[in-house]
Amino acid sequence: MNKHFCRSALFTDLYELTMAAVYFEREMFAPATFSFFIRSYPPNWRFFVACGVEEVLFFLENFHFEEEEIAYLESLKLFKPKFLDFLARLRFSGDVYAMEEGTIFFAGEPVLEITAPIIEAQLIETFVINALCFESLIASKAIRSVIAASGRTVVDFSARRTHGVDAGLKVARASYMVGFAATSNTLAGKLYGIPVTGTMAHSYIESFPSEIEAFSAFAELFPENTVLLLDTYDTLAAAKKAVQIAKKLEAQGKRLKGVRLDSGDLVSLAQKVRQILDAHGLPYVKIFASGGLDEYKIAEVLAQGAPIDAFGVGTKMGVSADAPYLDAAYKLVSYDGRPVTKLSSGKKTLAGAKQVFRYEKDGKYQEDVIGLREEKIPGTKPLLKPLMQKGKRTRPAPDLNTLRQNIQQEISKLPRKLREIRPSQIFYPVSLTKNLLALQEKVEKEIRDKELNL
Repeated sequence: MNKHFCRSALFTDLYELTMAAVYFEREMFAPATFSFFIRSYPPNWRFFVACGVEEVLFFLENFHFEEEEIAYLESLKLFKPKFLDFLARLRFSGDVYAMEEGTIFFAGEPVLEITAPIIEAQLIETFVINALCFESLIASKAIRSVIAASGRTVVDFSARRTHGVDAGLKVARASYMVGFAATSNTLAGKLYGIPVTGTMAHSYIESFPSEIEAFSAFAELFPENTVLLLDTYDTLAAAKKAVQIAKKLEAQGKRLKGVRLDSGDLVSLAQKVRQILDAHGLPYVKIFASGGLDEYKIAEVLAQGAPIDAFGVGTKMGVSADAPYLDAAYKLVSYDGRPVTKLSSGKKTLAGAKQVFRYEKDGKYQEDVIGLREEKIPGTKPLLKPLMQKGKRTRPAPDLNTLRQNIQQEISKLPRKLREIRPSQIFYPVSLTKNLLALQEKVEKEIRDKELNL
């Protein structure tokens, strides 16, 4: 499952290395704790799904600089030989407290906290933000299509328009984890064991002398898995041809699996195609829709009564079109036993190592409380788990299908109003414990007294 994951410690911003060089020169090797969190929600979003945690753990387990990478750094003529020798021997030796992959979380909550010698914790910043930010973005976007589909099948059609091959693979994995039934991406199918699916393109139909010949050829070769694309020339005329193919398959003891609509007024066309199919005794033939779909369009066509059984969701999910980034951060919250924070306007951080405690009642989330790591709150579930200690995993990587099952159980616990595609101005309550507030006030006062003379 992990063979394609990034292993290179060189995947970092240059300033991480220059800061690390200063730490090395000043013999700053004490433990530091960094916290990853998302500051705010994109429009219409009220929750996130943690994804990318497993890739971070894999990266940390394998963290090291290759010989040629050290040689490249040497060629920059920025770093002293002793520092480069140190990097050549460096391995990740720290601890990771994090929400498990697939956990639902909310803005402002620490999703992952890493405690390690400051050079180690600093050098991995770029990778941690990259992995958690993108994969959590896609998982959170994809689950909205699953919710909008209300139990209907949703599949990933995004590969051709994602921002690179690596992104296409991660999108397939993240969307499957949150409830998509399959992907069109065959490499993702191989790597992750995800079911693969596909129909036909307009070019396929155009290459034949006639539409019916294209349909017939496909059905002859794939009688168990034929989904006919109807809108190359005229959707309703093609639906009548699909009836002919379905009857031929029935004569062979087979069944036409479905038909696909990829353009036009999906509501009207789906209704008319359904009438044609049903009028010929083909209620089992599914109607599949694709073409610029996202959670908003899915919710819209279903609300208007479109008899669509399955959706192919591609570009707008694969690039998270309406929310192309998350306002995520990985910030130092403690160094050498000293809690730290930043006071930047609109970008304050919560000092100290933390825990997130979740209250549940009657099978629903009620409230989350952020507290200090060592705190205990009876009747709550601590969400940050010790997933790595001294550079080693504390448990095996979870199976993707297990994660998929878990997220479906968890999403059912989310209050209904927070699952709406266009929700009201209601947000899930997240508060701070008195102890965390007291620490924050203490640290801020110390900074003002020392740095601002206030």
